[in-house]
Amino acid sequence: MLQSVIDIIYPPQCPTCDTEVARDGGLCGACWSDTPFIQGLCCESCGLPIEGDEEEAPIHCDDCLVSPRPWRRGRAALVYRDQARRMVLSIKHGDRLDLVRAAGEWMTGAGADLLERETLCIPIPVHWRRLFRRRYNQAALLAIEVARQAGCDVATRALIRPRATLAQKDKSPEARHAELDGALAPHPRHGRVIAGRRVVLIDDVFTSGATLAAGAAACAAAGAERIDVLTLARTARGDYL
Repeated sequence: MLQSVIDIIYPPQCPTCDTEVARDGGLCGACWSDTPFIQGLCCESCGLPIEGDEEEAPIHCDDCLVSPRPWRRGRAALVYRDQARRMVLSIKHGDRLDLVRAAGEWMTGAGADLLERETLCIPIPVHWRRLFRRRYNQAALLAIEVARQAGCDVATRALIRPRATLAQKDKSPEARHAELDGALAPHPRHGRVIAGRRVVLIDDVFTSGATLAAGAAACAAAGAERIDVLTLARTARGDYL
C-alpha cells in the first residue's frame, strides 16, 4: 500500500534518462533498445558474445582457448560500449548509485546459472587509498545487490588489495597480468569465510581478465571449492564494438 502511494507521488523513472516507467529500476523503451545486452551465444569462460547459433556444448572464445582462465565459468550482462559504457562510468565515477539496482538485476539474470543458494558473492577489492578518494567500491555495491536479488551470501571484505596498482587502461593484456599478479589476497580474518565455498567473483568490467585472475588466485589460496566470475559489462571486439 505504502509503495503504491509513493509510486503515485514519485512515479518510477528510467535510471538513465528520467522518463517515467512502469516499475522502479526499469529502463524506458528507448534506453532499453540502446543498451547492448549480451544475449545468445557467449564464451563459457569469460562471457564474451560470440556470433553463431546456440549450441548444446559449452563454447570458448579464442583467448580462453589459448590461455585458459583460472576459474570455471564467466558471465556478463552487457557489452561495454555506448549506453553500457556510460552507465558503468556513471556508477564508478559519477556517484550514480541509483543505477546499482538495475545493474544488479541484469547481472543476476546473466549469471542465473552461477548463482545458487550456497553461492558466496565476493567483490573485487580496491586499495584503501582509492576507496578513501572514491568513498565506495562499485564492485562491492554490485555484489551486495546481486546477492540480495539472488538470495545468496555476500562477503565484501573477504579479499584485500595489499598494494596499490597502476591504472590499467592503456596497457596490453600481458602488462595487465604482470602488474596484477599477486595484487589481491584473502583478508587475514574475513577471508576465512572463503574456505569450502562456491565463490562468484563480482566486478564492474571484464577487460583482459587480469584483475579477476588475481581474485581467483586469492580465492583458490583461501580454499574456495569452486570459482566463477560475473561482471556488469564485458569488453568486446569486431562487430560488437
